[in-house]
Amino acid sequence: MKHASTSPAPPSPADPPQRAGFVGLGLMGAPMAANLLTAGWGVTGWNRSPSAVEDLVRLGGSAATTVEDLRNEPVIIFMLPDLPHIEEAASGLLDAWRASPPGPGTLVVVMSSVSPVGVQAFGHAVREASAGNAAVLDAPVSGGTQGAQQGTLAIMAGGSEEDFARALPALQAMGTTVRRLGGLGAGSLAKACNQLIVGTTTAALAEAAGLAERSGLDVEALFGVLSGGLAASRVLEVVGPRLAAEDYTPTGPAKFMHKDLSFVLESARSVGAAVPMASAGVELYAHLIRQGLGDLDLAVVRQAIANLGTASPGNAPATTKETLS
Repeated sequence: MKHASTSPAPPSPADPPQRAGFVGLGLMGAPMAANLLTAGWGVTGWNRSPSAVEDLVRLGGSAATTVEDLRNEPVIIFMLPDLPHIEEAASGLLDAWRASPPGPGTLVVVMSSVSPVGVQAFGHAVREASAGNAAVLDAPVSGGTQGAQQGTLAIMAGGSEEDFARALPALQAMGTTVRRLGGLGAGSLAKACNQLIVGTTTAALAEAAGLAERSGLDVEALFGVLSGGLAASRVLEVVGPRLAAEDYTPTGPAKFMHKDLSFVLESARSVGAAVPMASAGVELYAHLIRQGLGDLDLAVVRQAIANLGTASPGNAPATTKETLS
């Protein structure tokens, strides 16, 4: 295994970097880092579990023994579950920068789903620790593990135009729809809006699946018909088959949706926006977590909703399989 120790000095801000550190090689991070390698980037990775780093090395990447080892990389990408995980992982890195600031134009790219408010505070901490030489770009993604593997993620970025331009080659190696939506925090707000739509749409599909099945309809056939009408959506296309099959093999833990919808509520409070669907979604996904289903796929919201039901099949209303067949 190759280990990062003393990295070469970063390039000048005018030169697009072709090296990156990558922190977090999980279900999403590992294929994203692999796509950077495929695009010709030199990638040095760190992960809490060494096996993921070993996989990256087998693909041609390098291994960092600590996040601090990435201190001289021109771009450092974080793909961890939440901002507290990022802040913890980055603490040694920021200490190293306080002792010896990085080169001007260094970028920290937060690709996790995080609080729009919190990532702005993190950006301030990074700027302060680096003597103004490093900036944060928030660039959360949508598209799930399939999008991560295929390099077709939608990436919503927030930060300065200059920082976005420097990060763009790396982002385009991981996604096909890449947009800057405003200053730092704008990407995370866009992702919160995305999750509001995904989380509540998945719940609505799950609710429809439960109602249809208890009424004697074939859920797969129902979703096939819906896909040809106004109810068609990317969520139906991607999550629908798992809902119909009740396949809850994780492609991403359902518990993260509760976190993401909480960010919607936080952002809504700050601007006085009404978000009744997000409020209902937070409550529903809290029920899901309390039922012990949080580590399963998002489609498990179908089971969570079913567990909230009170009528047994034998006590179902008159709209049963017999009356609808």
